[in-house]
Amino acid sequence: MALSDSLKNIAGLWLVQQCKKAFEARGGNLDYGELARLAEGSPSTGVIIDPDDPRLANPPDMPAAIQALCREAGQPAPQTEGALVRCVLESLATRYRRVLEGLEQVTGTGIEVIHIVGGGSRNRLLNQLTANTCRRPVVAGPAETTALGNLLSQVRAAGELKSLSEMREVVRAASELQVFEPQTG
Repeated sequence: MALSDSLKNIAGLWLVQQCKKAFEARGGNLDYGELARLAEGSPSTGVIIDPDDPRLANPPDMPAAIQALCREAGQPAPQTEGALVRCVLESLATRYRRVLEGLEQVTGTGIEVIHIVGGGSRNRLLNQLTANTCRRPVVAGPAETTALGNLLSQVRAAGELKSLSEMREVVRAASELQVFEPQTG
């Protein structure tokens, strides 16, 4: 298998979803776009958590669980909705960098571009933070990968597409991809 065919899935926006749920339980009514804008407007504090910490799997209150992890690590706990979401996104970007470095070490091959697909590809701040943290371009999209993959599999099974490369060409032609270049400072 070529390195370009390898895939590493990392769950993570679950943390933002659960934060949103907790904010709503407290009377907040912010959609994901508003949460992303609040996160963009929150300055980076450098607070990083482990998004894979088992205590974040399904806590009754995600913001409180994140704040507890921060305090436990001797870091200032984010207090606002924007600061909490920014902490999650910066932590995910840091996790992506660690996984990327591990993949490069195991394969002995450098990875030049990161592809983010699915719902995460819509989060501009996450994509830019990932490009910055990993020091590599991020190609974001397509967002509806499950539905698109299902449809293309059916089309291939019907004999209309002959190969995986043909399926990928259809995705490229039908999808609007966005590239995020690493920025410094």
